[in-house]
Amino acid sequence: MTPRNDHTELPANDSNVPDSPAGPDAPDGRLSRRGLIRWTGVGLGAAGAGLLPGFAHSAQAAARPLQETSAAVPASSGSRVPGLAAPAFDPIRPPAVPLAVRSPYLSTWLNADLPTGHWPAFWTGRTTAMTGVIRVDGTNYLFLGAPNVPDHPLSRGAAQRSLTLTATRSRFVFEAGGAELTLTFLSPVEPGDLRRQSMPLSYVIADVRSSDGQAHDVSLYFDISGEWASGDSGTKIRWSQQQLSGSGGTTATSLSFAPDSPGVLKENGDMASWGTVVWSATNRSGLSWQIGSDTSVRATALAGHALADSADTRQPRAINDNWPVFAFRFDLGSVHGSTRALLSVGHVREPAVGYLGEQLPPLWKSHWSNWQDMAAFFHSDATAAQKRTAALDHKVRTEATAAGGAEYAALCALSLRQAYAGTELVSRKGRPWAFLKEISSDGNVSTIDVTYPAMPVFLYLDPQYLGLILEPLFDYAENGGWPKKFAEHDLGSSYPNASGHNDGNEEDMPVEESANMLLMTAAYLARSTSATAAAFASAHYTILKQWADYLVDNALDPGYQNQTDDFTGFIAHSANLALKGILAIGAMGQIATAAGNSSDSSHYGSTARDYIGQWVDKAQDTDKDHLRLAYDQPGTWSLKYNGYPDSLLGLNLVPRDVAHKEGDWYLSQANQFGIPLDLRHSYTKGDWEMWTAAWLRDHPVSDVLISALYRFAHTSPSRVPFTDWYDTAANTQSGFQGRPVVGGVFALLSLRR
Repeated sequence: MTPRNDHTELPANDSNVPDSPAGPDAPDGRLSRRGLIRWTGVGLGAAGAGLLPGFAHSAQAAARPLQETSAAVPASSGSRVPGLAAPAFDPIRPPAVPLAVRSPYLSTWLNADLPTGHWPAFWTGRTTAMTGVIRVDGTNYLFLGAPNVPDHPLSRGAAQRSLTLTATRSRFVFEAGGAELTLTFLSPVEPGDLRRQSMPLSYVIADVRSSDGQAHDVSLYFDISGEWASGDSGTKIRWSQQQLSGSGGTTATSLSFAPDSPGVLKENGDMASWGTVVWSATNRSGLSWQIGSDTSVRATALAGHALADSADTRQPRAINDNWPVFAFRFDLGSVHGSTRALLSVGHVREPAVGYLGEQLPPLWKSHWSNWQDMAAFFHSDATAAQKRTAALDHKVRTEATAAGGAEYAALCALSLRQAYAGTELVSRKGRPWAFLKEISSDGNVSTIDVTYPAMPVFLYLDPQYLGLILEPLFDYAENGGWPKKFAEHDLGSSYPNASGHNDGNEEDMPVEESANMLLMTAAYLARSTSATAAAFASAHYTILKQWADYLVDNALDPGYQNQTDDFTGFIAHSANLALKGILAIGAMGQIATAAGNSSDSSHYGSTARDYIGQWVDKAQDTDKDHLRLAYDQPGTWSLKYNGYPDSLLGLNLVPRDVAHKEGDWYLSQANQFGIPLDLRHSYTKGDWEMWTAAWLRDHPVSDVLISALYRFAHTSPSRVPFTDWYDTAANTQSGFQGRPVVGGVFALLSLRR
């Protein structure tokens, strides 16, 4: 095998290079959340991030970037010399730019401001190479990736003018040789449309026009590498080329590849070890394609020639054996007005998930017999998809701005794709279900206390989707063999295998998970039709009542229990956990009403009211100016983010003066980049900050929390998919990244009915 020419191997003992992430070249470094070291003191949390997969850079470092930029600065503030101005970022400089972000296994990001000279990467930080070159009047300009092609130096980089982020797309604007290139990565989110939401595909759209009023001879080149197919570059892959036919006369050329010996329902470095990568281009004049070694295929394009429309016959072969790439070249001819090249990338798997030994197909199989038909539809649907997603972008931006201001709208734009991409739709016995992966922390299947913080985004955009996520959680508790009287923590230790915990050996969080299920159910019922709510509440009433009765016995003063912030350790007499349990008892009163059980409704409602009065007395600190971390710990405090469901469900149990005093206290504890989770550490959780901002939306602390989280995301040097666990003093990631819990950013919006 020849060494790869577009990556530079870094010495393992380089003190400036972090250890490589869990993956093909290192042992699996994934840690359970319960196994994380607990750190104390300002800034120490960042040290623990190196223990998590993906915090480190890829072991295969990119070649030296052609351009560098510092902080996000408007282009107008830079040099007036053409090509030297810093790019503008609207409305935020993302810590990592979402590119193809659609499912747990289609999750590619740019961990930099500029795609020029930087490889895209899977959420773990492992390179998933994508190359882009625009040729204008005989000169090649790199705009994506970090290729190094012998005898074909890429000394010119397209000048990036701007990066615009919306809820569904990341749009770069470049200038090169008098041509303007707008490169859009569009990962649709399709609320209420399960057929389209089930497609694990993402668009790459390139629009080119003259920027100087002159006609220019232009071509575009794109390729992706075999790295998209496996977390191990030694994996052998096979490939093929096919023609696709969609509706309305749309046709596309598809280049697909997959592991030669797939590991069904297995992972390597959090990437799927089975399934097919699908890379397609809508056919148009001047399109050519080729599958072959990176240096030879790229050299052809850089020399200004059409690709060979051929596939290398030496297969299967390892991803790192002469690095096969899958390439398209668009000869656009003489360009004056605007012209377009449309591509898509996806990762299709069958089966999608295992549930108690049953292999479940992806939901898209209920609509298309094979991925070829689905991909053809995706290309024929491109224009309509752009209109739908533009309308969704507008909705999120305008409503989020009204709810929390422009910075809040920016955080929502950053979070939406990441939240939905942590989930996927499957079919079980002809019915749709949704599963969620606990990305980057444990890798569990449908963890309840990860679903819970993500809940607001689904309540805001698509309550039906939350119902589909809840269904397997109920099914396992009711029919799957779960042996305990409180709710399970998750459906399986390692995604995508929901193998359950029938032996009872799991990360128990008794009050936490039982309360979470009740609160999520009540929120779902409140946003459903009366008929749907009655049917759902009645169908699951027995288990819901079982969990509610457990809380009646245990929630007012929780024992020494684990809870969702398990990296802080077990805690007894937790005031925040007690608040969650009490509100969940109140939520059970609403569930009973939906099920038509007025007696239970009265019982649980009165119990919650009685308990909240006792809770205020137990949780008040000595000076009665704030609430304690735990009943028996005077002089302590913590973010009572669990107050959010009180507002969400309209329970109105927490006295207004108590909530107002909490807001005042939080203001006195704020750091530059946020408010700590509690007094023991300087780190916080961004999702819980936004829950707190929603709960205290009429208090000045709400704006402080929003601005601080925006400031962190906009300026942090931790270039990873949006982390929810970060240090409020050091402005750095403490751990976790790319998790669906960022759906909690939508807490303010979820209060809108």
